[in-house]
This record gives sequence, C-alpha cells and structure tokens, in this order.
Amino acid sequence: MNEVLDGFLDWVAAVDPVLRTLLAGLFILLETSVLVGLVVPGDTVVLIASTGVENLVEYFALVAVVVGGALGGSSIGFAIGRRFGPWLRRSRLGGWIGEHNWVRAEHFLDKRGGIAVFVSRFLPIFGSLTPLLVGMSHLRYRVFIAWLTPACVVWAFLYVSAGFGAADGYRELSERFSGAAWVFAGILAGFVLLMYAVKRILDRYMHHHTKHLMAEKAEPRDGEAPRT
Repeated sequence: MNEVLDGFLDWVAAVDPVLRTLLAGLFILLETSVLVGLVVPGDTVVLIASTGVENLVEYFALVAVVVGGALGGSSIGFAIGRRFGPWLRRSRLGGWIGEHNWVRAEHFLDKRGGIAVFVSRFLPIFGSLTPLLVGMSHLRYRVFIAWLTPACVVWAFLYVSAGFGAADGYRELSERFSGAAWVFAGILAGFVLLMYAVKRILDRYMHHHTKHLMAEKAEPRDGEAPRT
C-alpha cells in the first residue's frame, strides 16, 4: 500500500505549488458562490492539495488562498442572492437543492443571525446556501463578513493542517515502517470522523433552533386562523 500512496503523493507534489494552491482557492470560491461544492466538495480539494505542501511557506500560502477564496466566493454569493436570489430559489437548481433545505437555512439565519453565518461554514449544503440567503435577507454585508471571516480562518487551518500533517507524518515513517500508509489513512479517517461528528452536532443545533422558530411562526396570533 505504501507504493500506491507514494504514487499519489508524488503526483500531487508534482503539480506546481502555485497552481495547486490556486486550484484549491478556486474550488472553494466556486463552492461558496455558484454551488459547485454540491457536486465537487471544496474540502476534498483542499485536503488533496494540502498533502502536497512541503514547507511552511506553502502551508501558510494555501491557508491564505483558501480563506481568500471562501470570502471572495461568499461575497459573490451574497451579490447573487441580492440580485437573483428569489429567481434562483425557484429555478431547477433551487428545486434540486430542495425547498426544505432553503427553509431550514432561512429560519436558522432569521433566528441566529451572525452565529448562523459562522456555523454554516462547517455544514455541507448550508455553507453554499447561506451567502445566497444572506444576500436575500436584511443582514448587512459587513456583518456577514465579520462573522464569516473567523469561521473561514478556522476551517482553512483545520483542513490544511490535517492534509499536511498526515502526508508529512507518512513521509517521516515510510522509510522505516511498511505500514506507514495505514497511519496516513488513519489520520485522515480520524479527521473526517471528527469533522463529521462536529457537523452532526452543529446540524442538531441548527435543527433545534429552526424547529422552534418554525413552530412559533405556525402558531396563530389572537384573532387569526391557524396556518396550514
């Protein structure tokens, strides 16, 4: 298995570091602006790119570009939401995403505001939908960016560190330990499971608040007929 992993890591490392870094930033930008992440998850691209990092300059460059890509893509998503949000929601793509996902994200944003923006960066689907919905909402752009920036920084450091750490650890062990590839796989699997657990916790947090908000909106006011 070491031979297979060596081939993969050599293939990633053979890509020009500047190109590799820019591709990771581009996929994150597309994920957060035009929903490409629903097809090709940006986190997968960042993990792959980070396995080719060979020094601290490349490490911090990748983190910076990923953060910049996320903020740039989210800003584009915000602008798209401002101008085309309602149309996009009614489109075939909006239907494919599912009205229940739009409604959940919308209610969570209404309930938690900036906190919802921060949390959404760590949730699949909602990380792509939130910039569009914020653009359609009353939330100001500067508030949106103020909450999103620290989330993007944390997210970028987590993913780049995971890929870089797993690959660097493997290279240190591969010449002395025939099962080093399993260590690499174990580190990444552990990270993926950890992020899955975090996403599940955040998803439950989101579900808790959206459920109560939707129930409150469904309750009739004095003199009103119950909503159906």
